[in-house]
Amino acid sequence: MAVAAGLLLALAACGVPPWETGGGSGGSATPSTSPSQIHVIKNDLATGATKRVLTAGDITLTVNYFSTLDMSQWIATADKPISFAASATLGTDDGQAVYLSKVTVNTAVQGPKGALAAPPPLTDQASVAPGYFIKAPYSYSQTFVLPALDKKATSVTLSIVYELLQQTTPTSDQYSKQTASDTLTVALAAP
Repeated sequence: MAVAAGLLLALAACGVPPWETGGGSGGSATPSTSPSQIHVIKNDLATGATKRVLTAGDITLTVNYFSTLDMSQWIATADKPISFAASATLGTDDGQAVYLSKVTVNTAVQGPKGALAAPPPLTDQASVAPGYFIKAPYSYSQTFVLPALDKKATSVTLSIVYELLQQTTPTSDQYSKQTASDTLTVALAAP
C-alpha cells in the first residue's frame, strides 16, 4: 500500500513533458520576433521601357513608354521624366485620318502605409485643330516630368487617357471621338 502511494505521488510530480508544450519551463513557446513580410512592387518600367497596344473603337494605338533617367535614379524626391511615342492604325482603313486631341496623365502615389499626396494632372491639349495627326507612319511624342514627391513614396501609378478623333470619311470634316486609356506602375528607387 505504501509503495503504491509513493508511486502515485512520484507520477503526479512529473507533469507534461517539454516537447508537448513547446519546450522551456512548462509554458507554450512564442516566437520573440515575427517574420518580416516582403512587399513586391510591380514595375512596368523595370527595364527602362515598355510597349502597349491599346484599342479604342476601330483605332489601334501603339504606345512606347520610356524614361531618359535611369530607373535607379527614379527616387521620390527627384524630377522623373516619362516619355512616350504613340501612333495609330485603323481596322477598317478607307483613308480616314486619326488625330490626338488631348492626353492626360493622372498620378497616384503610394507609400508603405497607403496613398500619399499626388501632384496635379499633366495634360497636353492639341494646339492645332482638330488635333495632332498620329496615323502611322506619323506619331505623337511627348515627355512629361513627374515632380518631386513625398520622400516616403515607394511607387507611382500613372493613369493615361488618350482622346482620339477619327475622321468619318477621307474627305469629311466630321469626326468620331474615341478614348484609349492605359495604366503604368513604376517602383521608386531607394535614395
